[in-house]
Amino acid sequence: MTAPGPLGLFHPLVARWFADRLGEPTEVQARSWPAVAAGRHVLVSAPTGTGKTLAAFLWGIDRLVRGGLPPGTVRILYVSPLKALNNDVRTNLLAPLRELAGVFAAAGEPFPALAVETRSGDTPPSERRRMTKHPPEILITTPESLNLLLSSQGGRSMLGGLATVILDEIHAVAGTKRGTHLATAVERLVRLSGEFQRIALSATVRPLAAVADLVAGFEV
Repeated sequence: MTAPGPLGLFHPLVARWFADRLGEPTEVQARSWPAVAAGRHVLVSAPTGTGKTLAAFLWGIDRLVRGGLPPGTVRILYVSPLKALNNDVRTNLLAPLRELAGVFAAAGEPFPALAVETRSGDTPPSERRRMTKHPPEILITTPESLNLLLSSQGGRSMLGGLATVILDEIHAVAGTKRGTHLATAVERLVRLSGEFQRIALSATVRPLAAVADLVAGFEV
């Protein structure tokens, strides 16, 4: 049975998990998901605690679950200028993935093995090598580490099949040198991976139109 409203966009078991675990979508989720599902670039500006992160991730997870995005390489790239948040984001993704796997198992439906990894200056060399050989489906990193990944053959080999790039805390870098480096890195990703969906998140950002242009990127 298809779930009503914006949850109807998702696999029925994903929608059931969300409804049972979290209830009704927040306003920002309900308004974001139709645009995200349509493949549009999206800038989500809403207060902390309104479900922005799950609004950004859930459609990509749903595509992985449905088989629209074959696993085995990085499909969702999350970039945050705040390295301290990255492990929290990973933890906050692993718990729903475990719960979803349980829901699918109970229904006798297959669920892919989806890895979530972080990559930063603190990542040990052994972990970097392992990640290159066995890329996660979801990679969490910083603007600086993204530029380093793009500068190495091993890093580039991980990033050739992106479907979604999530740019969190975009207000922290917009209009700064870090923002310029991030925008440049994203354009380099396009040349490597082909065009992908961009979703930017911010608790507050002004001017919206200028930041939206930054998120949408450049067309030649």
